[in-house]
Amino acid sequence: MTTPYIVPIRAFTDNYIWVIRDHCHAAVVDPGDASPVLDYLRREKLKLIAILNTHHHKDHTGGNAALLQEFTVPVYGPEKESIPTLTHRLKEYTEKEKEEGNVYLSEFSLSLKVLDIPGHTAGHIAYYGANLLFCGDTLFGCGCGRLFEGTARQMVDSLEKLSDLPKETLIYCGHEYTLNNIRFARAVEPGNQALIERKAAVVKLRGQNLPTLPCTIALEKATNPFLRCNEPEVIRNASNYAGTPLTDRVSVFAAIREWKNHF
Repeated sequence: MTTPYIVPIRAFTDNYIWVIRDHCHAAVVDPGDASPVLDYLRREKLKLIAILNTHHHKDHTGGNAALLQEFTVPVYGPEKESIPTLTHRLKEYTEKEKEEGNVYLSEFSLSLKVLDIPGHTAGHIAYYGANLLFCGDTLFGCGCGRLFEGTARQMVDSLEKLSDLPKETLIYCGHEYTLNNIRFARAVEPGNQALIERKAAVVKLRGQNLPTLPCTIALEKATNPFLRCNEPEVIRNASNYAGTPLTDRVSVFAAIREWKNHF
């Protein structure tokens, strides 16, 4: 066995398809487009062993069918969402739901637990294990997903679940949104010195056309306004935007999510 490592494949305008790989095997997370995945697999001479989906949106699942024309592999995804190509419907890992709540990639000796994280979509899931978090469109670098199907309360609970993971956890999300998210975060919390430092680092990376991911839970907790809804400056500026005093983290979150929608 060799230790797997993670490689991003860019797709569409700003999507990342994550490849978990070693020297001869690969699993892909959220392949919205099969073409760049197939190109990568052929170039690297890798055998596809699994497809993992976090939610049903086409920019995360649209490549499943074409990949299945080339490879016979399991397709994992959320049990609560309609993804026609799924072979394994997953629910959150618990002591009672170990089998349906776990993905084991034997080629890498890698076990990934399933976390329910609704908000962006109703049945959105994440995969977590070995210090790796594949969280789709729920948590972004310095941001979070829009509420297409879920509620502010659901998203707050989902983000809290992710933020409770070990601080060194590496976050692999679905899009390269970090720089734009930082611009918004600076409006919400201009006094955050860690955010100022993060912007400088991200500007340098993007200037070299490099990914800003993975980031860490520790960095997100220090700079992501959607994880900082109890911070006085965030509360104050969210209240100013809403035009009324906000006193709980769900209402603060809802205000800054709406603010971000129109930023």
